[in-house]
Amino acid sequence: MIEKKLNPPTVHEPPGYSHITVTSEGRLAHLAGQCPLDLDGAVVGEAGDFDAQTDQVIANCLAVLEAAGAKPGDVVRSVIYVVSADSAQLAAVWDRLNESPLAPAFTTASTLLGVTALGFRGQLVEVDLTAAL
Repeated sequence: MIEKKLNPPTVHEPPGYSHITVTSEGRLAHLAGQCPLDLDGAVVGEAGDFDAQTDQVIANCLAVLEAAGAKPGDVVRSVIYVVSADSAQLAAVWDRLNESPLAPAFTTASTLLGVTALGFRGQLVEVDLTAAL
């Protein structure tokens, strides 16, 4: 489980996440990047609908965490991918994630990236999680 979160005084104060997450001895669950796909494998939302896609990614992350026997608070590392070069759009996805039931996952070591493309046609958001069990 999570032993401690650290933010050294020699680096900037992070906006909600921690620079370092230390776990105690135990097992880790490395979850595949969760995409905005429904049960039929279709990308959700209209073209350009970051909110609908983010909400589906949240639902999928919660489902796979539960299947692994973990909760959002057990996440020790997250990487968020957003198809956009606009920092305001990246911030909007970050805010939506942090206003959701998945929010505790983003208080540990976290990275938010703007990318040019993701694996599925029309996909705008993906979240990759590692949890301590």
